[in-house]
Amino acid sequence: MEIIWKRKDELFYRPKIYDLPEVFAMTALVSLLGFIVENFWMLTRSGFIDNRNMNLPFLLGYGVAVVGMYLLLGTPKKGHFLLYYSIVFFLVSIGEIALGFTVEKVCGFYYWDYTCLPMHLTRYTSLFTSLGFSAIITFFMYYCYEPVMEFLHNHMTKRGRRIFVAVFVLMVIDFFYSFHVMRVVGDLNKTWKIYVNFIF
Repeated sequence: MEIIWKRKDELFYRPKIYDLPEVFAMTALVSLLGFIVENFWMLTRSGFIDNRNMNLPFLLGYGVAVVGMYLLLGTPKKGHFLLYYSIVFFLVSIGEIALGFTVEKVCGFYYWDYTCLPMHLTRYTSLFTSLGFSAIITFFMYYCYEPVMEFLHNHMTKRGRRIFVAVFVLMVIDFFYSFHVMRVVGDLNKTWKIYVNFIF
């Protein structure tokens, strides 16, 4: 069922404006999902999970990127799904390259390295990782973003709003503190790592 603020004469559904605690809540939820997705990738690729260079289990870049994409593009329409996916693919690739080279320049080390993967473009992005992340983001925007935001809009209590504002502030502090540590030590901020042995 189409929601009333979505117009039919545009390529993508225009975003609805939510208030800041709701946006902060979505940012926190996506940042937590980013932490889980990255650890799942590391688990399947290298057999371990770790703190992903943060002290809290949130990767703020994911939350900010997804909320930013919503504000910029809205959500994909069925007939323009591939176009939306293509734009997300471009933004993900450019974003990874920009972040990787920025950290390399400011902190003096390689934040991550995809040169061992086929069809990589610089060490910071590759065809297959960008395709994968873009697919996850596009499907999330199509199926989940607005239903989750509407749930938060309709059901979040005053206490919940205060909690998510506090969580967002803590995430921002952790983000800048962690990057400060990495800049000072000139290396990744690894505080814990757990190797997982699969038994089949």
